[in-house]
Amino acid sequence: MKVNQAIAEILKREGIEILFCYPRNELIEGAAAADIRTIFTRQERTAVHMADAMSRMTRGKKLGVFCMQQGPGSENAYGGIAQAFSESVPVLVIPRGFNRRLAHVPRNFNSTIVMAHVAKHAEPLTAAAEVEHVFRRAFTQLRNGRGAPVVVEVPGDVFAEEVPGPITYTPVVVTRYAPEASAVAAAAKTLLAAERLVIYAGQGVHWAEAYDELRELAELFAAPVCTSLPGKSSFDETHPLSLGSGGVTMRKSLWDCLHAADVIFGIGCSFSATPFGVAIPHGKTVVHATLDPADLNKNVPVAHGLIGDAKLTLQALIAECRKDLKTARDPGPVVARIKEIETAWMAQWLPKLTSDEVPLSPYRVIADLWRTVDLNRTVITHDSGSPRDQLTPFWRATRPHSYIGWGKSTQLGYGFGLILGAKLACPDKLCVNVWGDAAIGFTGMDFETAVRARIPILSILLNNSAMAVELDSLPVSTQKYRATDISGDYAAFARAMGGYGERIERPDEIVPAIHRGIAATEAGTPALLEFITSQETAKSMFG
Repeated sequence: MKVNQAIAEILKREGIEILFCYPRNELIEGAAAADIRTIFTRQERTAVHMADAMSRMTRGKKLGVFCMQQGPGSENAYGGIAQAFSESVPVLVIPRGFNRRLAHVPRNFNSTIVMAHVAKHAEPLTAAAEVEHVFRRAFTQLRNGRGAPVVVEVPGDVFAEEVPGPITYTPVVVTRYAPEASAVAAAAKTLLAAERLVIYAGQGVHWAEAYDELRELAELFAAPVCTSLPGKSSFDETHPLSLGSGGVTMRKSLWDCLHAADVIFGIGCSFSATPFGVAIPHGKTVVHATLDPADLNKNVPVAHGLIGDAKLTLQALIAECRKDLKTARDPGPVVARIKEIETAWMAQWLPKLTSDEVPLSPYRVIADLWRTVDLNRTVITHDSGSPRDQLTPFWRATRPHSYIGWGKSTQLGYGFGLILGAKLACPDKLCVNVWGDAAIGFTGMDFETAVRARIPILSILLNNSAMAVELDSLPVSTQKYRATDISGDYAAFARAMGGYGERIERPDEIVPAIHRGIAATEAGTPALLEFITSQETAKSMFG
């Protein structure tokens, strides 16, 4: 058995069903021979994004795996791997390396060395006899602890080697750990004594599938819940205790409650300081529960630290709190306060959400989309910039992983690959990405991948013919050289690639077009709806 065949066999035993790839790597043929579906994209970064979504949507049960060629293939993939690293997503990356005699020649891109900065573990496979050991270490890192990419570089000449003996590989063990009892007891006392507790949930709740426990704790304390962008959809945003999620924009109830809190309980989050996330107000008592001890006091001073799996942590904390809190607290006053803030805030935004203006208000498009789709059978993600900031406050996610939120690195074009991977992981769901005319310039050619690979996603393009976020910062460049002007006929592009494409310019056409786009996806055809929108530049802390 050759090394490529051995790796394919190991992938099969670990439950891998799809290999994302581009353009040359001996593993591709090995995987195809082993009945692992190989999906080629138009560029390496999109393939990494698809693998990223596969890991997210299956909570790591079916890990995303990507392979590429040495040199330019690995160089082009770096951005996607860096994005997954910033989002703490486990992805197995298997670059083809230069032959061993050339692996350390200056200017030859060595993935093991260069990608170590954006990987949890990076290791070369230097001998066929070591294939099981190397991949056992790789999968152990992927399936245990905090998520991040793992890189195994296979030199070209190693692929050609014969593996001595049969493959005896068995799937790696998966472990979880919980915080110590004394730390849980101390944290529980602080939560019980809080007068205005707010719960801040991150994506660790997703990875641990701790949804029931999060809701139970919130209802026990009658505590409002907000989430980070990656944590969005971990708590039903139609629940009366929900404050929604926050990034550059957020609901006013989130801002008000977070600043009024005396105690903030972070669960499954890193509290990373980022311009695309919620800033934790100074002077609060913070209880921080995270899987990674490196997160403690990284950016936010904490009074109590709980290290462990979010589900196990919440279970222990609930049990400890119930010793003193026998019945759930009355949610009435908190719910009434949230409703009061929300009512006033929504009244301010209703004109944009219901606008009949032409060009279209992007908020009207988002509001109509939310009202039209079946939320319980929809997965949606955004792209960076305006689509993210406009979607986040107004899209109320109802079920876990119905919204793929992200925002620490925010590379343009990330959302499209994510939704392609999400559709492969959840073929029975309507999978939607919302992006702008800047983002489609980065990964738009992979709409052809969606057509060729039969991945029927619904793509919502908000075309305002400009890089609207940059307008305020580039007035002279825009006036003299039209620096921020970008556009195209993207609906025609989608049709040229073999998909369904439609341009929408009037408010009364929005909902009928969405229905036609959904119908196209149900018939197996990827659809792109291009909405001609205004250059919405109004930025607000509250959406």
